[in-house]
Amino acid sequence: MWEVIGQLAVAYLVARIGFSALKGYYSSFLAAVFGLNLNLKKQGQWAVVTGATDGIGKAYAFELAHKGMDVVLISRTPFKLQNVAAEINSKYGKETKIIDVDFTKVDIYDRIKNELKDLDIGVLVNNVGMSYEHPEYFTSVDDDLCERLINCNIHSVSQMTRIVLPGMAERKRGVIINLASLSAVIPAPFLAVYAATKAYVESLSESLGVEYASKGVTIQCVLPGFVVSNMSKLKRPTLMAPTPSAFVHSTLKTTGIEKRTAGYFMHKIQIYFIEIATNYLPGFILSNVVYGSLNSLRIRALKRKEREAKSQ
Repeated sequence: MWEVIGQLAVAYLVARIGFSALKGYYSSFLAAVFGLNLNLKKQGQWAVVTGATDGIGKAYAFELAHKGMDVVLISRTPFKLQNVAAEINSKYGKETKIIDVDFTKVDIYDRIKNELKDLDIGVLVNNVGMSYEHPEYFTSVDDDLCERLINCNIHSVSQMTRIVLPGMAERKRGVIINLASLSAVIPAPFLAVYAATKAYVESLSESLGVEYASKGVTIQCVLPGFVVSNMSKLKRPTLMAPTPSAFVHSTLKTTGIEKRTAGYFMHKIQIYFIEIATNYLPGFILSNVVYGSLNSLRIRALKRKEREAKSQ
């Protein structure tokens, strides 16, 4: 009897893994081949991208311009915004609009709302975000950093969505893409506030996706793993850490197909196995693995800062 139960349990697990793999392959490759993902250009004339001058945000801006959309670029540094706008105009001939604001502040949204009024916005990419300089104990993270993290990672998503969503609902079309993180679905010791802000993004996306589906608005939550960027401090792409352009190109194939996605195929595999581990293994196993990895990064970062201080 116990042998039969064991065999059934293994068969169920294998079937579930197989179904997840097929689902991931379909959404990442087959759906796009058959043209089942959304035509973003038909959602509206303009795409709005926050954190648009570097990394994933810049890649979204370029990819959306490539798909025929004019792009509103929102970020902190005017010079970088002007350069990205010039690149898009030169490469794709699309109109751009730039808004220079600091998303760690909370008094910026009246200006943004005024700048965006009357635009036919089809896509909003809530990409802007920040993390710790390095993994650290919660009580060692200063109050100012905690406040800026919450403003940048949570308040920006809520407020930008509140600005853009009413127009989309009225027109009964539109897409909002919210960038969360793989850290939203795992215990993230030493990145507690950052991970919590990304869990908020995931939860908000899921709720609003249900709330506004009947109004023709698609809301997608993207949970990337490591991507080559200033935030990750990775300089060279690998199989598990793609370039921003490769990540975004892959992720946009899933828009309209997956409401919650890691976007990039290898990141999907990561999440599948994390969720399997969460569901079928004792919780302390995953927690201990993540703790050891992030604590190692914390120790190395502190030693590096100590060496730099001594050399000055």
